[in-house]
Amino acid sequence: MSALSPRQRQQLKGLAHGLSVSVQIGAAGLTDGVVDATNRALAAHELIKVKVGQGSDLDRKKGAAELAQRTQAHVAGVIGRVWILYRRDPEEPRIELD
Repeated sequence: MSALSPRQRQQLKGLAHGLSVSVQIGAAGLTDGVVDATNRALAAHELIKVKVGQGSDLDRKKGAAELAQRTQAHVAGVIGRVWILYRRDPEEPRIELD
């Protein structure tokens, strides 16, 4: 899986702007349930927003990188407590990156 270029990250952030949060992370952190929910959301949408709740003490960048690694996704952006994750659908890609 190749890394996203800065241009692709910017494109994905723009596409994610109007999206609602698909997955919420609570005080328990990156549980298997969060990973499963993220996998399901990525399979359905390719591009999702994940929100880290106030009760969580996850490091923003490290947590986003760990969740992306566990779901074979890319981190398109970390904005406050919201992470933008992207995973291309191997059979029917819906998002064409530059």
